[in-house]
Amino acid sequence: MNTTPTLDRPVQPAQVPDYASKSVPRHLARGAVGFGLIAGSIALIPVTGPVSLLAAPLALIAFRGCPTCWAVGLAQTISRGRLERRCVDGVCTLTKAHPHPADTPRD
Repeated sequence: MNTTPTLDRPVQPAQVPDYASKSVPRHLARGAVGFGLIAGSIALIPVTGPVSLLAAPLALIAFRGCPTCWAVGLAQTISRGRLERRCVDGVCTLTKAHPHPADTPRD
């Protein structure tokens, strides 16, 4: 029985989590809300006491996880449609995506 993998067909890229937003301004707005909630919850401790820390978990909703997840999503949002990942014969490369014919300027 041969259990050696064959590389005669393209390898599908692994499924990776998608943290991207529909647009960069929308993603930046989510970041502003998230960082604002974290900063506000800490800054308001002298005024409202530990109750202000209840705003910090709401930041996790805005970040869709954590600040690192938000940063990864920002990179994904910026690069969406500009980079293309291809895996052939077990080797994956990242190249510039070809522009869609509808996006090319016409004379």
